[in-house]
Amino acid sequence: MAEINRAVKGTNDILPDKSYKYRFVEEKMLEIASLYGFREIRVPVFEHTEVFSRNVGEDTDVVQKEMYTFLDKGGRSVTLRPELTAGVVRSVIEHGVLAGALPAKVCYVGGCYRYEKPQAGRLREFHQFGVECFGADSPAADAEIIALAQQILFTLGITGISLKINSIGCEKCRKEYVNALKGYFEGRKQDLCDTCKERLGRNPLRILDCKSPICSKIAQEAPVITDYLCEDCQSHFNLVKENLAAQGILFEIDPHIVRGLDYYSKTVFEFVSGDIGAQSTVCGGGRYDGLVAKMGGRNTPALGFAIGIERLMMLLENMSVNLPEGKECILFVASIGEKAQIAAGKICRLMRDEGHEALCDLCGRGLKAQLKYADKTGAKFTVVLGEDELDSGKVIIKEMKSGDMHECNINAIPEKVTELSLKAALGSLEDSVLNNG
Repeated sequence: MAEINRAVKGTNDILPDKSYKYRFVEEKMLEIASLYGFREIRVPVFEHTEVFSRNVGEDTDVVQKEMYTFLDKGGRSVTLRPELTAGVVRSVIEHGVLAGALPAKVCYVGGCYRYEKPQAGRLREFHQFGVECFGADSPAADAEIIALAQQILFTLGITGISLKINSIGCEKCRKEYVNALKGYFEGRKQDLCDTCKERLGRNPLRILDCKSPICSKIAQEAPVITDYLCEDCQSHFNLVKENLAAQGILFEIDPHIVRGLDYYSKTVFEFVSGDIGAQSTVCGGGRYDGLVAKMGGRNTPALGFAIGIERLMMLLENMSVNLPEGKECILFVASIGEKAQIAAGKICRLMRDEGHEALCDLCGRGLKAQLKYADKTGAKFTVVLGEDELDSGKVIIKEMKSGDMHECNINAIPEKVTELSLKAALGSLEDSVLNNG
């Protein structure tokens, strides 16, 4: 019975004292993405299982070990999305988005689900912000996507991050590379974990992404894909680097980046930080030029990235980045008696119509308890309504910080509070200028 009062392992409650920070960060990311022409898309939280099993990669840890898959009441296999790209691709194909003007640019914020060991910044239910761009095969598109990710991170106040890039080539040049990997890992097969021994025959690329310390150490000496790129892929990668350099974006080539999903091709990249422990990747993405055709659409180049929001918030906290405060209570209306309580509700409604947060007593407290509650809410102003105030039509507005009193007509409370708020804001601004002068 105790389980009914506990969240499921690997999930997390975001309470009101923190949720406004998540909202601010999400809205800021959507706002910056819109500067690049990206518009929000929302897709279902679950899809037919094949959307992920066939396209994310049957040999990936995500498909083999981590997906939440079940039969619905119609006997159909459905899966809670472990990532959003495959579902977004399904959506743009189904709704003919790719038949319109290209490139088609979409962005999203949404929850994902993977059954894995919960760690700091890695939960079983987590959230991602991401972008997807369809119809652009130019290296300039790769650079723009990376620039967008960097601008988001910098705008939020994140410093000390590094950009790592790689090219994992196309199907043509990867065949030779895969053969080289097989030869390398075959000579060390006895030291690989059981999972990687199975991967060796099916998809040795996945060994490069293994989390086992022993396999990771072996993989460090493996052949690198950049030595096997075909002429087209090498040219594409060179132009990506030139575009990044032209925009002043610093990067490091890391030939061991392959990303954890099979649909990637050519450019892959990660923004990493040393301030969030072992799970250092804050943002990751790249090209997936073959995915749209694989899912039944026409051959369409595509690329994108995703940012883990929980990991991002942990990084912001570790770096002591100050985010804007949440909306604050402007006015608390205390009331004495039934008629005054009704009038208090009306005043609060008028305040809310003007866009101000206003509160009144809903628990039948006495006046002293109401004022104590008003102080806890952080209300900037308070008004006390009783029979005298209702008869005279006048009230006293108290500034909670300074204790200053202001008389006004009951019907003019919203206008007076707005006026006092502006004066207080200007005073704070002048103080700040003088202190910094």
